[in-house]
Amino acid sequence: MRMSTHSRHWTSIAAVTLVLWSGGNAYANYTPGKTTTPSGPSGKANNQEVSASVSRIKVTQVSGPTGGKRGSISSTDVNWTPPPCWYEPVLTPEQLKALSEENGLGYVGPHTSWGGEKLWTDHYRDGKDAYNYKDDSLTTVKGYKNYNIGKDGYFWRGVAPDTADPESWDCERVMFWQDAGQVPAVPNAPTPKTLAEYAYDKIQVPDTEIELKPEAKSTVNAPTWVWLDKGTFQEVKVRAELPNTNLYAETTAKPVALHLEPGTQDSETFPGGGDCEINEDGSIGTPYVKGDAGRTPPCGIKYLRSTGGGEPYKLSASVTWQITWEGTGGAGGDLPDGTFETTQDMNVQEIQSVNR
Repeated sequence: MRMSTHSRHWTSIAAVTLVLWSGGNAYANYTPGKTTTPSGPSGKANNQEVSASVSRIKVTQVSGPTGGKRGSISSTDVNWTPPPCWYEPVLTPEQLKALSEENGLGYVGPHTSWGGEKLWTDHYRDGKDAYNYKDDSLTTVKGYKNYNIGKDGYFWRGVAPDTADPESWDCERVMFWQDAGQVPAVPNAPTPKTLAEYAYDKIQVPDTEIELKPEAKSTVNAPTWVWLDKGTFQEVKVRAELPNTNLYAETTAKPVALHLEPGTQDSETFPGGGDCEINEDGSIGTPYVKGDAGRTPPCGIKYLRSTGGGEPYKLSASVTWQITWEGTGGAGGDLPDGTFETTQDMNVQEIQSVNR
């Protein structure tokens, strides 16, 4: 059962308060409407190593267009969101020693920071227990001897891209040790799927610039042909890797359909519903050629009322991208489809015929 956000904030604050020893201060990063970020430590640690929200996941584009106008896709499933938090390897023993003894200011969890050298040295150097929030309960964890210097591994800490998300409190364990080459057996430990979902909103797809005939200005009751040449849209693949683990995932966005919204109810779409499938060669629709004026386009629109010199209609064109992923150990699966939408002005004229 999940605790209320308010209760969990104050539980964490209570935990930090109980950690107080002489010579140090502790505080929780909770001020309504305000986020407090400690300044960076000196020595071998840096701002990224004490940040509560910066992930170390490295995302690179493997294939697909990289130039021109591009943007992020939006999930078609309004109930789907990327993971709110997970754990990552953050510091080596030497880096933690530098942070503790040269600065003593940084986060031990997404919402909890310790300020003051003694808080760090008591727990990570001198073996003293610390209060810990895990699995919806307040407990204690045993301390470490001399920062585990001489051991091969990393101290792991929770990462929450959006600390305002109530579910980001699920990764509030105090920074803990894990031997090298291993992923900790704790709830919200990272998996290949975590990386695939993290990479979802890092995907950049090309702008939807459709070809029209006639261009920008249509005629009442005359079809406007819409198409995209082959090669305009290609698969986009990104690779996400979590350093100091063997975890990776490749997330692929494949264009599968174009959807048209004419911008007015006084219109028709071809095909009905406005969904134009992508052809086998990667094109959408069929380019207009001379002599097609009387034909119905496989992908297009027809306006039934003119704009009359007023505001143009807003023609919306959105491409649906099918999202799949594969990663470490042969893992893989599907993620919700994504869309990327652009709009353009459409002026519609009405041609009067005169009978003599």
